[in-house]
Amino acid sequence: MMKLIRYLLFPVVPFYFIVTWLRNKFFDWGLFESKAYQIPIVCVGNLSVGGTGKTPMIEYLIRLLKNEFRLATLSRGYKRTTEGFVMADAYATASSIGDEPYQFHTKFDDIIVSVDANRQRGIAQLMQATVPPEVLLLDDAYQHRKVKAGFNILLTSYHDLYVDDILLPTGNLREPKSGAKRAHLIVVTKCPKTISELEKESIVERLAPTKRQHVFFSWIDYSEIIKNNDQEIMVTSLRNKHFTLVTGIANAAPLVSYLQSQNLQFEHLNFPDHHDFTDREISMLKEKEWILTTEKDYMRLTTRLQDHSSLYYLPITLAIDRAAEFNQLVKLGIK
Repeated sequence: MMKLIRYLLFPVVPFYFIVTWLRNKFFDWGLFESKAYQIPIVCVGNLSVGGTGKTPMIEYLIRLLKNEFRLATLSRGYKRTTEGFVMADAYATASSIGDEPYQFHTKFDDIIVSVDANRQRGIAQLMQATVPPEVLLLDDAYQHRKVKAGFNILLTSYHDLYVDDILLPTGNLREPKSGAKRAHLIVVTKCPKTISELEKESIVERLAPTKRQHVFFSWIDYSEIIKNNDQEIMVTSLRNKHFTLVTGIANAAPLVSYLQSQNLQFEHLNFPDHHDFTDREISMLKEKEWILTTEKDYMRLTTRLQDHSSLYYLPITLAIDRAAEFNQLVKLGIK
């Protein structure tokens, strides 16, 4: 039904194109102000709605930079219960700052994690801190043109390249494809590990990067262990158990495929991205003997299922081809 409605809304697409194209041009022409900052800012985002792997990319950049710079992240804090600028502290929760920022906060205790839908205000607050950051990572801010980032990383999913899509409301693009020209690096995410050089060349040709742009390919590495706050066990230990996979992410298909490749038997409860679990759903989950979820979903579920001893998440990391070149370009971009 939703697909039908989106197709029926196709006549709106040209109007959406005009509005978003003009908005970008007004920023390009200086009619709308785009504020630059002395602090190096790396923006990670995409042209489309939905998951392209922004969180794994931010975590990759944190690991890359945190030992050399005093690092901060600034996110919108989607679906948080608070408003305005919030800096994560010992009292932060997934509810107060959002799923992804809370994930950064719990995994990296040596960086500053902050949220604010108004990115200019958020940056101003960070720079007024007693010890301000030296480098800032802007999460999901490619369309936030009021902030002029010094280095833009654009993500596009292998299975849903932006060149194959059209604008909202029929398609998933937030702005015209020409917006890709603002990127310094383009990363094709969620690729199969077996992607060939020939296919990479074909995708690069379709993306048609400018001479100054570099295209990279990445994939998700799944951990061999699952964990919770108390313990870790091998993924293979689930082969003798019938468990429930709970996901509230944009696209759970790669995770499902990975678990199936490990010869695991499970039921899959698939919820929308950033799903707010109801009391009825939590009661239902409490009846499940073993639950495996994503790290993002674990951040929300662990507070609602505190007494569930068999709630685990599967850690993931981002792997990038030509990683040394990618790392060098990022570091050059912030100097």
